Amino acid sequence: MFKQILILSLILGSVTVLSAQERNKDSLDAGTVNVVKPYTPKISDAFKIKETPSLNDSTTAKKKVIKYNIFSIPVASTFTPAKGKAATVDKEKPVKLFDNYASLGVGTYTTILGEVYLNHELSNNERVGGYFSHHSSAGDIEGINFDNNFSETGLNAHYSQKLSDYSWKVEGGFQLQTFNWYGVPDQSMPTFDVDHSFYTAQFGGQINFEDAIINKGSVLYRRFGDDLDSGENRFILKTGFDIPVQGESINAEVTFDYLGGSFDRLYFVEDAYDYGNFNLTVAPSYQMKQDDLTVNLGLKVAYLSDSETSESDFFIYPNISASYRLVDELMIAYGSIEGGLLQNSYYDFAQENPFVSPTFFIAPTDQTYNVALGVKGKLSNSVSYNVSGHYRSEKNKPLFNINPDLNVDRENYQYGNSFGVVYDDVSTFSIAGELNIDVNRNFKLGLKGEYFTYDTDEQAEAWNLPDIKGSVFLDYQIDEHWFAGANLFYVGERKDRLVTGLGTLTLPVTTRVTLDSYFDANAHVGYKINDQLSAFAKVNNIANQDYQRWLNYPVQGIQFLAGATYQFDF
Repeated sequence: MFKQILILSLILGSVTVLSAQERNKDSLDAGTVNVVKPYTPKISDAFKIKETPSLNDSTTAKKKVIKYNIFSIPVASTFTPAKGKAATVDKEKPVKLFDNYASLGVGTYTTILGEVYLNHELSNNERVGGYFSHHSSAGDIEGINFDNNFSETGLNAHYSQKLSDYSWKVEGGFQLQTFNWYGVPDQSMPTFDVDHSFYTAQFGGQINFEDAIINKGSVLYRRFGDDLDSGENRFILKTGFDIPVQGESINAEVTFDYLGGSFDRLYFVEDAYDYGNFNLTVAPSYQMKQDDLTVNLGLKVAYLSDSETSESDFFIYPNISASYRLVDELMIAYGSIEGGLLQNSYYDFAQENPFVSPTFFIAPTDQTYNVALGVKGKLSNSVSYNVSGHYRSEKNKPLFNINPDLNVDRENYQYGNSFGVVYDDVSTFSIAGELNIDVNRNFKLGLKGEYFTYDTDEQAEAWNLPDIKGSVFLDYQIDEHWFAGANLFYVGERKDRLVTGLGTLTLPVTTRVTLDSYFDANAHVGYKINDQLSAFAKVNNIANQDYQRWLNYPVQGIQFLAGATYQFDF
């Protein structure tokens, strides 16, 4: 009954709806529908299934905890593992160093070269030693009629001791040198004796202190003279100490330098000439370091007293230097401005130019300032470099100048065959470069070069100063036994002033002479026979150049020398 009523109701409802639609279709008018709110659909919450459903089942089994036990049972074994053997490493045989050696060589031009060096340990902190050297040659220079042999012999002895708080050393020596004024312009004139000799005797010592205000000191006395009644004494005393100031340390050096001597005559007159002075220099300095920058600030105060003229004067010089690491060890910039009072002496002149005559004035040089700027560093682990520029201003700078021929009443050095010294205010600008290559410990190569320009005040030229200087050196350990080396020196053009016509009826004539540039190449090779004995051979002036280091003084041609060196202990 209920079903029938329900079906009847549905039929009636459907008929009613259809009738209404028909009526509406006939009566619906066109109009505008305004949407008040847009339709926003929503997603109903979904039922999420748990990743790990909980099981409510009485049959679910629980995991059983399992425990593992290992039972160690000793088992007899006859297995023996082989022992490991270290690989063999080839070791170089340690180099045996000896304290003493003796060397002797002979060569062309009747050349003899000998050296003996001794150094003996008396105890753990005491040593005594000595040095002997001899170098001589008969000369025989082509085109020279006058004697041109030379000889240099020296002997030196020393004693040193090192204690816990200080160490000290004393030494003394003697040297004899003989040369000839063989540079006579007219080699066709009858020969005469042109030899002369120098002698040097000196004694000195030095001391160094640990953790003390005075940290070092040195003293030197030297007597120098010749066979023409010239003599010179020099005494130098130096000390260095640290002055603590508010937790900082100021370093100071004090130098006392005395020079006195005499010449039997001057070049143009037979009057004796005495000279003497002493200077006292105090040079305090302070060092500052900050990161890659290092600065040294200081000055020099010098007092000069001329004992012959009783005149004195004070000088103040800068003493400043700085360096900055631009790129670690690869590039370091540095600079300095320094100065000083330079003591000139007969000894220094004779060692630089052995053909000087004992007839010139001696005076110190006032180096007002010496400015340097440069860059140094490494291009790699085996290549280092240094490039710098320098500007020096020097008052009373000594210059070597050829002496004129007096033509009458002459000594053996007054034939235009000796050199004097003139002084002038000179400014020098130079650019220098240096390159060192250490390919390995067996091969080393070095190159140096410097270019100079000069500005003089009274002299027409900076006499006998070169415009270019250069050098190359090479050392090569070929193998365990063989070693070799070479060096090459280049010196540019120099100028000298020649005066002729003195002592004649004509007026003197002054001529400016240019000395050609030259290079001197030398090489040596050696063979190590055993740890103590080795043989060597040398060749000098390989290109056989007939150059002149000084005007009218040509040098020997190509020279060969061979000898041996023996090292020993006792």
